[in-house]
Amino acid sequence: MPPSSSSPLNRLQQPMLDTRYQVETPEGIDLALRPAGLVPRALAFTIDLLIRGVILGVVYLVLGFLGQFGIGLATIILFLVTWWYMVLFEVLNQGRSPGKQMLGLRVVHDDGTPIGWPASLTRNLLRFVDLLPFAYTLGIISCLSNRAFKRLGDIAAGTLVVYRDQPIERPNLPEAEALRAPVVLDFAEQRAMLAFAERSESLSTARRAELAAILAEPLHVDPEHAERHINGIARGLLGPT
Repeated sequence: MPPSSSSPLNRLQQPMLDTRYQVETPEGIDLALRPAGLVPRALAFTIDLLIRGVILGVVYLVLGFLGQFGIGLATIILFLVTWWYMVLFEVLNQGRSPGKQMLGLRVVHDDGTPIGWPASLTRNLLRFVDLLPFAYTLGIISCLSNRAFKRLGDIAAGTLVVYRDQPIERPNLPEAEALRAPVVLDFAEQRAMLAFAERSESLSTARRAELAAILAEPLHVDPEHAERHINGIARGLLGPT
């Protein structure tokens, strides 16, 4: 009899809920992108809106002293800031406007490649559609109904707003001479050695000795010297700095 939909076996076989967006590059490399949701995107847009407001406020204040000529020039600048602020930053700053940069976001093509002029122009020109009928109603509905949180401009341009990858920091291991493991370690055992060394500073002396004794058994190492030996193996696994 097949397992019911509520059985533990069936739940394990069902795909887990995940917001990651999987793409494959032309070189055959799999990338896992993290699309940004509605709230961080709205916050980033609000920051950019405030920045543009400050820019235009200063422009109108300064050019207002030039009379009609100044007002006309300010109107041209208003057009440029309204329609080209986002495009210039996205194309020339790796998909990051100031607001997106503060929130750790960037715009990319659906395949993960940097955004170009045509896509950036398309997604930003179509903002007037996302604004309809008021206050980004269509854009919000589109984001909430799309697995990758795309607004209509993103769908048309083939773009994604994703979280920027953070640089991987090298773990801080205790000072020790790099050693080779006396036996072949599988992946789980290697991770155990590295995890012990990475966390050693946050563990008490008694706890370190207890864990080191457990790890010493498969290494055939004297428990009294296990901690130093494990730290050395972790150094060897991590490689040169």
